[in-house]
Amino acid sequence: MEPDNVADATVLPISSAAHLLGISVQTLRMYEREGLIIPHKRQSGQRAYSLKDVDRLRCIRKAVNEERVGIEGVRRVLALIPCWAIVGCPQEERVACRAYTEASAPCWTFKHESNICATRDCRACDVYKSLGDCASIKSRLRDLLSVSSLTPEAGRGPSRRV
Repeated sequence: MEPDNVADATVLPISSAAHLLGISVQTLRMYEREGLIIPHKRQSGQRAYSLKDVDRLRCIRKAVNEERVGIEGVRRVLALIPCWAIVGCPQEERVACRAYTEASAPCWTFKHESNICATRDCRACDVYKSLGDCASIKSRLRDLLSVSSLTPEAGRGPSRRV
């Protein structure tokens, strides 16, 4: 098993994840409600977190505590991730997708009904998986920006309200 798969496969109960992060279970649940994390759900309905989830949460905690970015700010940054470019969403499907037309929440918080993401499990999607920690978020954005700057549409991306 590759290290990335091990980190995603190792599943901790919510109390253990909270303990590792030095936060309360209620704070983890709030991060979920705010759309910052998608925990594993066991058949019993209990939340569980992978080591990759813990890394993502450390990034969020760092932004909140050290860099003084509020939860709303973190959500807005994640909302600006161009998910359509990552999953290859066709232009005609984008215009009806709230993840493309709004900048209020990450794409994985929206119900996708009539686009390429309709049958995808957001937790398993490349958009969510590739943004597992602070370094991967920055790296992914850098890659996307360098690719988009080479396209004829560079600088003319979708008009998104922030």
